[in-house]
Amino acid sequence: MAVTEEDCREIVAACKKNNTILSVGHVLRYYPPLQKLKELINSGIIGDVVNIHLHEPVGFYHFAHSYVRGNWRNEDESTFVLMAKCCHDIDLLLWWFEGQRCTKVSSFGSLFQFRKEKKPEGASSRCMDCIVEKECPYSAKKMYLDPIKEGCVGWSSVICDEPSIESVTDALRNGPYGRCVYESDNDVCDNQVVNFEFENGQTATFSMVAFTEKLCERQVKVFGTMGELTFNGSGPISRFDFNSKEIFIHKPVCSFSGFGGHGGADYHLINSFVHALAENDPSKVVTGADISLRSHLLVFRAEQARVEGRVVVPEDVLV
Repeated sequence: MAVTEEDCREIVAACKKNNTILSVGHVLRYYPPLQKLKELINSGIIGDVVNIHLHEPVGFYHFAHSYVRGNWRNEDESTFVLMAKCCHDIDLLLWWFEGQRCTKVSSFGSLFQFRKEKKPEGASSRCMDCIVEKECPYSAKKMYLDPIKEGCVGWSSVICDEPSIESVTDALRNGPYGRCVYESDNDVCDNQVVNFEFENGQTATFSMVAFTEKLCERQVKVFGTMGELTFNGSGPISRFDFNSKEIFIHKPVCSFSGFGGHGGADYHLINSFVHALAENDPSKVVTGADISLRSHLLVFRAEQARVEGRVVVPEDVLV
């Protein structure tokens, strides 16, 4: 929605004043496997949910691209990483605990790796001229130039308008994406955990880490009184039943992945928004103004908890 509480509230107030339908791009609520997970939670098939753990593996090269060299690297120029990357995840937890008020939140995180004092000995300020570049997994040459040489545009489309060996080389020599990851002006966390307590005693944990093989393939464990659910980023959901001690597999409906990104979630988001407008029915949007404001406020409270080093009671985040 926005990167300040004031702006978020102003957007919602403007929508209400003008009777405007708003759809916020929390695409994960539209992702068929996670919709299936929500369906299973609501069905009661694993009893009462006691705890949910949600993990986001950002991907080592994705983090270097977006949060060390890229647009979201610096809090003053964009926002903190929990908002920039993980507002979707906090929104998911509120969705799965729908109807339960979050009563306490704490958070810990830091910029562990991408700091000047971690710079390898002999490394230069730019990858194009670095003698240790071949041993660095965050090498800009590996991320942008090597794929172009093999005929793959990839992430290079972000750093120049018409990617070619010449244009990418120039961008790496002169632009921000060619900087050493230990010499950038980044300051956002590269790892963070958030803990939540809800009014009936349920808890949830969220973790984000830059240093992963997987790229944004969320891993979820839902622990209920009668069983547990496991989802590992793609594919079906596994359910272990405590009573029968059997494992059951639950598959989502067709994802329409060919119609858009995020495993078809982009298609479903736009489809719901178009129908909401055509039928003047805001209920068709599952990420509307009030719902999205609540999750954004909880993100702000989580970051407040991390910065201030204390447990925060999010009194303004209602169910």
